[in-house]
Amino acid sequence: MEFKNDGSWIECPIPECRDDEYEEVAWGLNWQDKFRKMTINRPKVFGAMVKFDMKFCGVCHSDKHLALNEVPGAMYPMVPGHELVGVVTEIGPDVTKVAVGDKVAVGCTCDSCMDCDRCNGGEENYCLNGGQTHTYNANKIHGHIGGNPETQTLGGYSGSTVLHERYIMPLPADMELHKAAPLVCAGITMYDPLRHWGALEPGRTMTIGIAGLGGLGTMGVKLAAAMGHKVVVISGTLSKKQMALDKGASDFVVLSDPKSLYANCNTMDLILNTISAPGPISKLLPLLKTDGTIVQLGLSAEPLEIDPFQIIFQRKSVAGSMVGGLKSLQECIDFCYKHDIYPDVEVIDSSRLEEVYGVFEKGNSGGIRYVLDIEKSKTL
Repeated sequence: MEFKNDGSWIECPIPECRDDEYEEVAWGLNWQDKFRKMTINRPKVFGAMVKFDMKFCGVCHSDKHLALNEVPGAMYPMVPGHELVGVVTEIGPDVTKVAVGDKVAVGCTCDSCMDCDRCNGGEENYCLNGGQTHTYNANKIHGHIGGNPETQTLGGYSGSTVLHERYIMPLPADMELHKAAPLVCAGITMYDPLRHWGALEPGRTMTIGIAGLGGLGTMGVKLAAAMGHKVVVISGTLSKKQMALDKGASDFVVLSDPKSLYANCNTMDLILNTISAPGPISKLLPLLKTDGTIVQLGLSAEPLEIDPFQIIFQRKSVAGSMVGGLKSLQECIDFCYKHDIYPDVEVIDSSRLEEVYGVFEKGNSGGIRYVLDIEKSKTL
Protein backbone atom coordinates (compact mmCIF):
# COMPACT_ATOMS: atom_id res chain seq x y z
CA MET A 1 0.00 0.00 0.00
CA GLU A 2 1.29 3.44 -0.91
CA PHE A 3 0.84 6.17 1.68
CA LYS A 4 0.65 9.82 0.67
CA ASN A 5 3.34 11.74 2.54
CA ASP A 6 2.19 15.36 2.36
CA GLY A 7 3.25 16.22 5.90
CA SER A 8 -0.34 16.34 7.18
CA TRP A 9 -0.42 13.05 9.07
CA ILE A 10 0.24 12.89 12.81
CA GLU A 11 1.04 10.22 15.38
CA CYS A 12 -1.56 9.84 18.13
CA PRO A 13 -0.45 6.87 20.24
CA ILE A 14 -3.21 5.15 22.21
CA PRO A 15 -2.62 5.86 25.92
CA GLU A 16 -3.09 3.46 28.79
CA CYS A 17 -6.62 2.30 29.45
CA ARG A 18 -8.41 4.53 31.98
CA ASP A 19 -10.82 3.44 34.70
CA ASP A 20 -13.75 4.62 32.58
CA GLU A 21 -12.61 2.54 29.59
CA TYR A 22 -12.15 -1.11 28.64
CA GLU A 23 -9.73 -2.78 26.24
CA GLU A 24 -10.94 -4.13 22.91
CA VAL A 25 -9.42 -5.90 19.92
CA ALA A 26 -9.19 -4.01 16.62
CA TRP A 27 -7.52 -4.12 13.22
CA GLY A 28 -5.70 -0.96 12.28
CA LEU A 29 -2.50 0.42 10.88
CA ASN A 30 0.26 2.87 11.62
CA TRP A 31 2.09 5.13 9.21
CA GLN A 32 3.74 3.17 6.39
CA ASP A 33 2.64 -0.10 8.01
CA LYS A 34 0.39 -3.03 7.23
CA PHE A 35 -2.88 -3.88 8.94
CA ARG A 36 -2.29 -5.51 12.31
CA LYS A 37 -4.39 -6.79 15.19
CA MET A 38 -4.10 -4.26 18.02
CA THR A 39 -5.66 -3.31 21.34
CA ILE A 40 -7.66 -0.11 21.64
CA ASN A 41 -9.70 1.49 24.42
CA ARG A 42 -13.47 1.97 24.37
CA PRO A 43 -15.55 3.95 26.88
CA LYS A 44 -17.56 2.08 29.46
CA VAL A 45 -21.34 2.37 29.36
CA PHE A 46 -23.06 5.20 31.24
CA GLY A 47 -26.10 7.46 30.82
CA ALA A 48 -27.53 7.22 27.31
CA MET A 49 -24.67 5.11 25.96
CA VAL A 50 -25.12 1.83 24.08
CA LYS A 51 -22.55 -0.95 23.76
CA PHE A 52 -22.78 -3.45 20.95
CA ASP A 53 -20.62 -6.34 19.84
CA MET A 54 -19.46 -5.85 16.26
CA LYS A 55 -20.44 -8.69 13.94
CA PHE A 56 -19.52 -7.11 10.61
CA CYS A 57 -18.10 -3.85 9.31
CA GLY A 58 -18.19 -2.68 5.72
CA VAL A 59 -14.89 -1.86 4.03
CA CYS A 60 -15.50 1.34 2.08
CA HIS A 61 -13.39 2.87 -0.70
CA SER A 62 -13.10 6.00 1.44
CA ASP A 63 -11.45 3.87 4.16
CA LYS A 64 -8.51 3.53 1.81
CA HIS A 65 -8.40 7.28 1.14
CA LEU A 66 -8.25 8.05 4.85
CA ALA A 67 -6.01 5.16 5.93
CA LEU A 68 -3.32 6.00 3.36
CA ASN A 69 -3.56 9.75 4.02
CA GLU A 70 -4.89 10.40 0.52
CA VAL A 71 -7.34 12.66 2.33
CA PRO A 72 -4.99 14.85 4.41
CA GLY A 73 -4.95 14.66 8.18
CA ALA A 74 -4.59 10.98 9.00
CA MET A 75 -4.11 10.18 12.70
CA TYR A 76 -2.17 7.01 13.44
CA PRO A 77 -2.82 4.43 14.64
CA MET A 78 -6.00 4.40 12.60
CA VAL A 79 -8.82 1.88 12.90
CA PRO A 80 -11.05 2.47 9.85
CA GLY A 81 -14.67 1.49 9.34
CA HIS A 82 -17.90 3.51 9.25
CA GLU A 83 -20.34 0.74 8.32
CA LEU A 84 -20.83 -0.88 11.72
CA VAL A 85 -23.40 -3.59 12.49
CA GLY A 86 -23.80 -5.77 15.54
CA VAL A 87 -25.89 -6.78 18.54
CA VAL A 88 -26.51 -4.71 21.69
CA THR A 89 -24.91 -6.19 24.80
CA GLU A 90 -25.29 -3.38 27.36
CA ILE A 91 -27.21 -0.11 27.71
CA GLY A 92 -26.99 2.84 30.08
CA PRO A 93 -29.83 3.73 32.48
CA ASP A 94 -31.07 6.58 30.26
CA VAL A 95 -31.34 4.57 27.02
CA THR A 96 -34.84 4.22 25.53
CA LYS A 97 -34.13 3.60 21.84
CA VAL A 98 -32.80 0.02 21.89
CA ALA A 99 -32.58 -2.97 24.22
CA VAL A 100 -30.03 -5.69 24.88
CA GLY A 101 -30.17 -8.24 22.07
CA ASP A 102 -31.29 -5.78 19.38
CA LYS A 103 -29.54 -5.66 16.03
CA VAL A 104 -28.14 -2.19 15.37
CA ALA A 105 -25.99 -0.19 13.00
CA VAL A 106 -23.84 2.95 13.06
CA GLY A 107 -22.81 4.92 10.00
CA CYS A 108 -20.43 7.78 9.30
CA THR A 109 -21.65 10.04 12.13
CA CYS A 110 -20.88 9.14 15.75
CA ASP A 111 -21.37 12.56 17.38
CA SER A 112 -22.48 16.14 16.71
CA CYS A 113 -23.44 19.20 18.73
CA MET A 114 -27.09 18.01 19.04
CA ASP A 115 -28.21 21.65 19.29
CA CYS A 116 -27.87 23.52 15.98
CA ASP A 117 -30.58 23.92 13.33
CA ARG A 118 -29.17 21.06 11.27
CA CYS A 119 -28.94 18.65 14.19
CA ASN A 120 -32.43 19.59 15.39
CA GLY A 121 -33.68 18.98 11.85
CA GLY A 122 -32.24 15.47 11.71
CA GLU A 123 -29.28 16.41 9.53
CA GLU A 124 -26.44 15.82 11.96
CA ASN A 125 -24.10 15.20 9.02
CA TYR A 126 -24.28 18.97 8.36
CA CYS A 127 -23.81 20.03 12.01
CA LEU A 128 -23.09 23.78 12.08
CA ASN A 129 -21.00 23.76 15.24
CA GLY A 130 -17.78 22.13 14.12
CA GLY A 131 -19.37 19.53 11.84
CA GLN A 132 -20.20 15.92 12.51
CA THR A 133 -17.70 13.71 14.27
CA HIS A 134 -16.70 10.97 11.87
CA THR A 135 -16.80 7.43 13.21
CA TYR A 136 -13.02 7.22 12.91
CA ASN A 137 -10.01 9.50 12.44
CA ALA A 138 -11.68 12.46 14.12
CA ASN A 139 -11.23 14.53 17.25
CA LYS A 140 -13.89 14.26 19.97
CA ILE A 141 -15.00 17.88 19.91
CA HIS A 142 -18.66 17.62 20.97
CA GLY A 143 -18.31 15.84 24.32
CA HIS A 144 -20.85 13.04 23.85
CA ILE A 145 -18.30 10.23 23.48
CA GLY A 146 -17.06 8.77 26.75
CA GLY A 147 -13.59 7.69 27.75
CA ASN A 148 -10.44 9.68 27.12
CA PRO A 149 -11.44 12.89 25.28
CA GLU A 150 -7.91 13.32 23.90
CA THR A 151 -7.93 10.14 21.79
CA GLN A 152 -9.09 10.07 18.19
CA THR A 153 -12.24 8.18 17.21
CA LEU A 154 -11.58 4.58 16.18
CA GLY A 155 -13.82 2.79 13.73
CA GLY A 156 -15.61 -0.44 13.12
CA TYR A 157 -12.74 -2.81 12.32
CA SER A 158 -13.01 -3.77 15.99
CA GLY A 159 -14.70 -6.10 18.45
CA SER A 160 -17.23 -3.67 19.93
CA THR A 161 -18.00 -0.01 20.44
CA VAL A 162 -19.94 2.31 22.75
CA LEU A 163 -21.81 5.37 21.50
CA HIS A 164 -24.67 7.67 22.44
CA GLU A 165 -28.04 6.14 21.54
CA ARG A 166 -28.82 9.02 19.16
CA TYR A 167 -26.30 7.61 16.67
CA ILE A 168 -27.44 4.00 17.01
CA MET A 169 -29.80 2.80 14.24
CA PRO A 170 -32.16 -0.08 15.12
CA LEU A 171 -32.31 -2.83 12.51
CA PRO A 172 -35.15 -5.30 11.84
CA ALA A 173 -34.66 -8.53 13.78
CA ASP A 174 -34.46 -10.66 10.64
CA MET A 175 -32.20 -8.38 8.61
CA GLU A 176 -28.97 -10.12 7.58
CA LEU A 177 -26.17 -8.12 9.17
CA HIS A 178 -23.49 -8.67 6.54
CA LYS A 179 -25.82 -7.24 3.91
CA ALA A 180 -26.96 -4.40 6.14
CA ALA A 181 -23.50 -2.95 6.81
CA PRO A 182 -23.05 -1.07 3.49
CA LEU A 183 -26.55 0.42 3.73
CA VAL A 184 -25.29 2.94 6.31
CA CYS A 185 -22.74 4.32 3.83
CA ALA A 186 -23.35 3.40 0.19
CA GLY A 187 -27.09 3.10 0.78
CA ILE A 188 -27.60 6.44 2.52
CA THR A 189 -25.15 8.25 0.20
CA MET A 190 -27.49 7.44 -2.71
CA TYR A 191 -30.82 7.50 -0.83
CA ASP A 192 -30.48 10.94 0.71
CA PRO A 193 -30.00 12.93 -2.55
CA LEU A 194 -32.82 10.92 -4.16
CA ARG A 195 -35.07 11.90 -1.25
CA HIS A 196 -33.91 15.52 -1.20
CA TRP A 197 -34.38 16.08 -4.95
CA GLY A 198 -37.90 14.69 -5.07
CA ALA A 199 -37.64 11.02 -6.01
CA LEU A 200 -39.95 10.02 -3.15
CA GLU A 201 -42.69 12.54 -3.97
CA PRO A 202 -45.98 10.67 -4.48
CA GLY A 203 -47.04 10.42 -8.11
CA ARG A 204 -43.82 11.81 -9.54
CA THR A 205 -41.96 9.88 -12.22
CA MET A 206 -38.43 11.00 -13.07
CA THR A 207 -35.64 9.99 -15.38
CA ILE A 208 -32.62 9.57 -13.14
CA GLY A 209 -29.06 9.15 -14.34
CA ILE A 210 -26.51 7.24 -12.28
CA ALA A 211 -22.98 8.15 -13.40
CA GLY A 212 -20.52 5.41 -12.49
CA LEU A 213 -21.42 1.81 -11.70
CA GLY A 214 -19.19 0.90 -8.78
CA GLY A 215 -20.21 0.22 -5.19
CA LEU A 216 -22.20 3.46 -4.95
CA GLY A 217 -23.68 3.37 -8.44
CA THR A 218 -25.14 -0.11 -8.15
CA MET A 219 -26.98 0.91 -4.98
CA GLY A 220 -28.24 4.05 -6.72
CA VAL A 221 -29.69 2.01 -9.57
CA LYS A 222 -31.49 -0.35 -7.22
CA LEU A 223 -32.90 2.46 -5.05
CA ALA A 224 -34.07 4.70 -7.89
CA ALA A 225 -35.70 1.78 -9.69
CA ALA A 226 -37.50 0.71 -6.50
CA MET A 227 -38.82 4.27 -6.18
CA GLY A 228 -40.51 3.82 -9.54
CA HIS A 229 -38.31 5.90 -11.82
CA LYS A 230 -36.62 5.32 -15.15
CA VAL A 231 -32.95 4.76 -14.42
CA VAL A 232 -30.18 5.42 -16.93
CA VAL A 233 -26.64 4.34 -16.14
CA ILE A 234 -23.87 6.57 -17.50
CA SER A 235 -20.49 4.88 -17.81
CA GLY A 236 -17.17 5.35 -19.56
CA THR A 237 -17.47 2.33 -21.85
CA LEU A 238 -20.08 -0.13 -23.07
CA SER A 239 -18.60 -2.96 -20.99
CA LYS A 240 -20.97 -2.46 -18.04
CA LYS A 241 -24.21 -2.25 -19.99
CA GLN A 242 -25.47 -5.73 -19.16
CA MET A 243 -24.50 -5.30 -15.53
CA ALA A 244 -26.48 -2.04 -15.43
CA LEU A 245 -29.57 -3.67 -16.93
CA ASP A 246 -29.28 -6.58 -14.49
CA LYS A 247 -29.30 -4.14 -11.56
CA GLY A 248 -32.49 -2.46 -12.75
CA ALA A 249 -31.47 0.23 -15.24
CA SER A 250 -33.69 0.92 -18.26
CA ASP A 251 -31.05 2.42 -20.50
CA PHE A 252 -27.32 3.02 -20.80
CA VAL A 253 -25.23 6.00 -21.95
CA VAL A 254 -21.56 5.76 -22.92
CA LEU A 255 -19.54 8.84 -21.96
CA SER A 256 -16.90 8.15 -24.58
CA ASP A 257 -19.45 7.88 -27.42
CA PRO A 258 -20.63 11.25 -28.83
CA LYS A 259 -23.61 9.60 -30.53
CA SER A 260 -24.78 8.05 -27.27
CA LEU A 261 -24.46 11.39 -25.48
CA TYR A 262 -26.27 13.30 -28.22
CA ALA A 263 -29.15 10.82 -28.29
CA ASN A 264 -29.75 11.42 -24.57
CA CYS A 265 -29.45 15.22 -24.42
CA ASN A 266 -32.15 17.01 -22.38
CA THR A 267 -33.66 13.77 -21.07
CA MET A 268 -32.76 13.54 -17.36
CA ASP A 269 -34.28 15.24 -14.34
CA LEU A 270 -31.51 14.26 -11.94
CA ILE A 271 -28.02 12.78 -12.23
CA LEU A 272 -26.17 11.32 -9.26
CA ASN A 273 -22.49 11.48 -10.16
CA THR A 274 -20.40 8.92 -8.28
CA ILE A 275 -17.40 9.44 -10.58
CA SER A 276 -14.44 11.01 -8.77
CA ALA A 277 -12.67 12.43 -11.84
CA PRO A 278 -13.60 16.07 -12.55
CA GLY A 279 -13.87 15.73 -16.35
CA PRO A 280 -17.32 14.09 -16.77
CA ILE A 281 -19.28 17.11 -15.47
CA SER A 282 -19.04 18.90 -18.83
CA LYS A 283 -20.37 15.80 -20.60
CA LEU A 284 -23.12 15.21 -18.04
CA LEU A 285 -24.66 18.69 -18.06
CA PRO A 286 -26.12 18.43 -21.60
CA LEU A 287 -28.00 15.30 -20.51
CA LEU A 288 -30.10 17.30 -18.04
CA LYS A 289 -33.52 18.72 -18.79
CA THR A 290 -34.29 22.36 -17.99
CA ASP A 291 -34.16 22.72 -14.18
CA GLY A 292 -32.27 19.45 -13.91
CA THR A 293 -29.61 18.88 -11.25
CA ILE A 294 -26.33 17.00 -11.08
CA VAL A 295 -25.47 15.91 -7.54
CA GLN A 296 -21.74 15.39 -7.09
CA LEU A 297 -21.03 12.44 -4.80
CA GLY A 298 -17.58 11.31 -5.94
CA LEU A 299 -14.68 13.10 -4.27
CA SER A 300 -12.16 14.62 -6.64
CA ALA A 301 -8.74 15.94 -5.67
CA GLU A 302 -9.03 18.45 -8.50
CA PRO A 303 -11.58 21.30 -8.72
CA LEU A 304 -14.62 20.74 -10.91
CA GLU A 305 -14.58 22.89 -14.03
CA ILE A 306 -18.04 24.12 -15.00
CA ASP A 307 -18.80 26.18 -18.10
CA PRO A 308 -21.38 28.80 -16.99
CA PHE A 309 -23.00 28.67 -20.43
CA GLN A 310 -23.92 25.03 -19.73
CA ILE A 311 -25.97 25.92 -16.66
CA ILE A 312 -27.30 29.43 -17.31
CA PHE A 313 -29.29 28.92 -20.49
CA GLN A 314 -31.40 26.00 -19.25
CA ARG A 315 -31.40 26.81 -15.52
CA LYS A 316 -29.40 23.71 -14.65
CA SER A 317 -27.72 23.12 -11.29
CA VAL A 318 -24.69 21.35 -9.87
CA ALA A 319 -24.99 20.43 -6.19
CA GLY A 320 -23.30 18.21 -3.64
CA SER A 321 -24.43 15.78 -0.97
CA MET A 322 -22.66 14.05 1.93
CA VAL A 323 -24.14 10.79 3.26
CA GLY A 324 -27.30 11.67 5.22
CA GLY A 325 -28.62 12.62 8.63
CA LEU A 326 -29.90 10.15 11.19
CA LYS A 327 -33.56 10.59 10.25
CA SER A 328 -32.82 9.89 6.60
CA LEU A 329 -30.54 6.99 7.53
CA GLN A 330 -33.32 5.24 9.43
CA GLU A 331 -35.67 5.87 6.49
CA CYS A 332 -33.08 4.35 4.15
CA ILE A 333 -32.71 1.23 6.28
CA ASP A 334 -36.49 0.80 6.48
CA PHE A 335 -36.94 1.39 2.73
CA CYS A 336 -34.27 -1.14 1.83
CA TYR A 337 -35.77 -3.70 4.20
CA LYS A 338 -39.27 -3.18 2.77
CA HIS A 339 -38.11 -3.53 -0.84
CA ASP A 340 -35.41 -6.16 -0.20
CA ILE A 341 -32.65 -3.91 -1.55
CA TYR A 342 -29.10 -4.76 -0.56
CA PRO A 343 -25.66 -4.21 -2.06
CA ASP A 344 -23.76 -7.00 -3.74
CA VAL A 345 -21.40 -8.02 -0.94
CA GLU A 346 -18.37 -10.22 -0.44
CA VAL A 347 -17.47 -11.17 3.13
CA ILE A 348 -13.76 -11.15 3.99
CA ASP A 349 -11.59 -11.56 7.08
CA SER A 350 -8.84 -9.26 8.33
CA SER A 351 -6.12 -11.10 6.37
CA ARG A 352 -7.60 -9.71 3.14
CA LEU A 353 -7.83 -6.02 4.03
CA GLU A 354 -4.74 -5.03 2.06
CA GLU A 355 -5.94 -7.09 -0.89
CA VAL A 356 -9.25 -5.23 -0.91
CA TYR A 357 -7.50 -1.85 -0.69
CA GLY A 358 -5.59 -2.97 -3.77
CA VAL A 359 -8.89 -3.64 -5.55
CA PHE A 360 -9.99 -0.10 -4.70
CA GLU A 361 -6.74 1.25 -6.12
CA LYS A 362 -7.41 -0.44 -9.45
CA GLY A 363 -11.09 0.47 -9.52
CA ASN A 364 -13.99 -1.58 -8.17
CA SER A 365 -15.29 -2.66 -11.58
CA GLY A 366 -17.69 -5.24 -10.19
CA GLY A 367 -19.53 -2.88 -7.87
CA ILE A 368 -18.91 -5.21 -4.91
CA ARG A 369 -19.14 -3.92 -1.34
CA TYR A 370 -16.65 -5.76 0.88
CA VAL A 371 -17.64 -6.60 4.45
CA LEU A 372 -15.26 -7.56 7.25
CA ASP A 373 -16.30 -10.57 9.34
CA ILE A 374 -15.31 -9.57 12.86
CA GLU A 375 -15.93 -12.93 14.57
CA LYS A 376 -13.84 -14.82 12.02
CA SER A 377 -11.08 -12.21 12.16
CA LYS A 378 -10.79 -12.70 15.92
CA THR A 379 -9.72 -16.30 15.32
CA LEU A 380 -6.78 -15.41 13.05
